[in-house]
Parts: sequence; C-alpha cells; structure tokens
Amino acid sequence: MSNIEALKNVPGISFIEEKSLKELQEEMIADYLMELKAITGESEELPQAHPARLILNSASLAIYQAMQFVDRAGKMNLLKFSYGDFLDNVGALKKLFRKEPSFATVMLKFSMNSARGQATSIPGGTRVSTEKGVYFMTDQYAEISVGETFVTVKATALAPGVGSNGIPVGVITEMVDPVPYIKSVANTKVSEGGAEMESDDAFTERIFYAPSGYSTAGAAEAYEYHAKDFHTNVSDVKAYSPSENQVVIVFLMNEGRLPTETEREGMLAHLSKDKIRPLTDHVTVSAPQEKGYTISLDYYINRSDQGQAVAIQSAVTQAVEEYLQWQRKLGRDINPSELIKRVVLAGAKRVELTAPVHTAVNEYEVGNCTAKTLTYRGLEDD
Repeated sequence: MSNIEALKNVPGISFIEEKSLKELQEEMIADYLMELKAITGESEELPQAHPARLILNSASLAIYQAMQFVDRAGKMNLLKFSYGDFLDNVGALKKLFRKEPSFATVMLKFSMNSARGQATSIPGGTRVSTEKGVYFMTDQYAEISVGETFVTVKATALAPGVGSNGIPVGVITEMVDPVPYIKSVANTKVSEGGAEMESDDAFTERIFYAPSGYSTAGAAEAYEYHAKDFHTNVSDVKAYSPSENQVVIVFLMNEGRLPTETEREGMLAHLSKDKIRPLTDHVTVSAPQEKGYTISLDYYINRSDQGQAVAIQSAVTQAVEEYLQWQRKLGRDINPSELIKRVVLAGAKRVELTAPVHTAVNEYEVGNCTAKTLTYRGLEDD
C-alpha cells in the first residue's frame, strides 16, 4: 500500500460538522421565529415568499460560504486534504520543500573534418538544438586537443521539464552558435534527467514518508524515503536485504519506465552519502526484474449502443493502455479481472479474454506486457 492509499484510510473530517445549506437556513428561520416570539409574544408562520424568509435565505448563502472557507482553512492544515501552496506550508513544518523542475542533460560530440596543429576551443554556453527546436547548451569550456578531431562535452537543456528527455542518439545536430573549425555536432547518449515541478501527490507522499528519514537509513522505509528524494521522476521504490549488511534498492521512474544506467548510478551515489547510508551497509541499486505477459482479448458491443460504437472502440483501446500503466507497479500481480473491468466500463458488453492469466509478482518485480491483441467482434443483442 502506497502512502497516498494509506491516507485514504484516514477518516474524513468536517470543521462545520457536515452542515448543509438547507440545515443552516432551517436553523436561521427557527432562531428568527423563536426570537420574534420572545420579543412580541406572538407566533408567526413564514411562507416561502415572506420578506423575512427571503432575507434569511439570502443571508444564509453568504454565511454558508464563509463556513466553507472556515472548513477549507481547517482542512488545509491536514496532509490528507492539503494541496497547492497550502501543501507547501504543511511540508515546511517538516523542513521539506517542493522540488523545482529540473533540466535534462546529454553528452555532445563536437567534430572537425581533420586534425589541426593547435587546440580548437569550444566556449562554454555553446548552444545546439534538434531540428524541432529543443535547445541545449554546453556546461563548460572544452577543446579538441592537437592531433584530435573531436571532443565530448556535457550539455544541459535550456528549458526545464520532461520535454527535453528521451531525444535519441544523433538527433541533436543543429549548431545554433557556430564554432570555427567545428563541422558537426551530435549527441552520443539519449537525453535524460528533466522533470516537471513536483506534483501534489508526490509531495504529499514524501511528506508522509518524512519521519522515516529523520535518522540514518537502515530500515526499509528509510531507504525508500531517501530513494524517492533522489529525483522527482522516481515513482516506485522497494528496499530489501537479501543477507546481513546487504541492501538492494529497486525502483521505477514515472510511467513505469525502467531506470537508465545513469539514473541507477545517480541513485547509488545519492544513497551512499554519509548521512544516509550506515557505514556497515553495502548498497546495490538495480532495475526491477520484469515478469512478461501478453494481452489477447475479443470484445462485443451492445446493439443498442451502435450509435456510439466507434467511440466505444476508442475508449476500449484507451482503457487497455491505462491498464498497462496501472500494472507497471512493483509487486502488483498481473490481474486479468482488472483488465476486464476496465474494458466493460469503457462500454464493451462482453469480453472474452485469452491472456493474461493471473500471475503472482513479488514486490521486487514488475509486470511487462510484451504483446497485445484487441479484436472487436461486432454488435450483439442486449
């Protein structure tokens, strides 16, 4: 159970005792009639169009709105309900702050046609881009040595976020800032490391987990807390000890992606800091083992829904894609019932599922769909 799921089990709370607008209006009218009788000694009925009732109902709207603000103000102090700037202030109580967007990085290879008799300089801050206009800038000064024809240098995206991630090798080829004697540039690795501003859900989970990180790591939850603190894009972490003083960390990135070698090395360096890793622990970082499965299903649509048949087919396809994302969680069993449920909710009348079958997945593995076949078999009578 994730921390967000754990918070769902925390009882809800109302700072206005769940009072409704109708209840408030009835109370105000009752108070008015009681006070009227106390002053005049007379009882009075208030029909729907009575001026006093209209005034009380109008006033109750403003009062109830104020009560809603009071209720929200109270809830914003509680982790279960807090969001946005309120959540930032809840995190600050534990000296935690939302992670800012980060910039993707990549390795660039600058090349000349032939070697020269003197070093060729490439200034720091030299800009390059893809044909589609994703820009990077070299982090530092570099030079091609005498007798050499190329040099490799690290560069960082100009814009933060995930939009600069995943650029294939050899795609960053445009010299925005020409450099004398340099004939070409290309990235030698896939760009990675860019992340958006930390989401409310991710920050809430990190705040919930924070007490586990108050002391040096040792417990599984402590290692998992520090692992999630490594990067905003880390979505799922498990820590276990196969033997004494041995700690293994497996983790996934956002959208269930396996971590790259660079990300694994970065995680290991992060967890190896003196204030995190006990001196006696030997920490290993790896991607989870993938347990393969396939999807093969036929489905039918009610004849009464034939006007929406095209939309339902599209919804079924989307439901299967969402199932694939749902399944990419450490330790989540491969569950065909969940797939059938999602397809039916998308509008299918009936589902005939050949694969997958229910398969147990241990908490250090993750399901991986290797092939999928969706076949629409047509309309059926209701």
